[in-house]
Amino acid sequence: MVPANHDIAIVQRAGPDPHQPSEHWPVHWWVRAYARGWFPMANPTHGGLDLWRSQSRALIPLDQNFRVPRSVRRSLGRGAFQLSLNRSFDAVLRGCAERPDTWISGELARIYRQLHRAGWAHSVEVWEGEELAAGLLAIGIGSCWIGESMMHHRDHAGNVMLVRLVEALRDSGYSLFDVQLSNQHLERFGCREIGDPAYTALLRQARSRPTTLRLGESTVRCEGWMRE
Repeated sequence: MVPANHDIAIVQRAGPDPHQPSEHWPVHWWVRAYARGWFPMANPTHGGLDLWRSQSRALIPLDQNFRVPRSVRRSLGRGAFQLSLNRSFDAVLRGCAERPDTWISGELARIYRQLHRAGWAHSVEVWEGEELAAGLLAIGIGSCWIGESMMHHRDHAGNVMLVRLVEALRDSGYSLFDVQLSNQHLERFGCREIGDPAYTALLRQARSRPTTLRLGESTVRCEGWMRE
């Protein structure tokens, strides 16, 4: 989803050197951008990447304000899905990039893979047997979990993933679940928007504390970011 123009600030041609191919840009440059509250998106006009920053940011609550709709409770009770972390990162990335409304270009997909190899980008998978039913692409910095994009192939699988992920983030000691942009579906779960100054303060607190996410039998370590 692309935010409305009045909600964003854009830095065109993201990167430390616009004359150098993005695959040569250092990973720490991208991590630093996320740690400061920016996120990259493909720009179809000039074919490169922009950095975006919203004037308001959407958060999924990790406390009692998180809501589970009644229809989702029924899906949870069936126990048809199993969850994992980083089991099929490329499959989740492809699924997110193939959505009709995707903003993930081939260039951005390469950067996500670089971040994944360096331990900063992660995937959450939902399985129905051996079939991938849903997935989430995310960036983990300290106790901040940034949801980048989501895909699903089965009804209700994405909802089950969101509930189980929130439970895991809460139990693992995470303090911030940033989904960047809100929508009516996420609002059913208690998603709320806060202004950029308040978000920046929360991000600074969360980003420096290394945290390990445990989800089922899977774990991922999210290193902290101390630099400004």
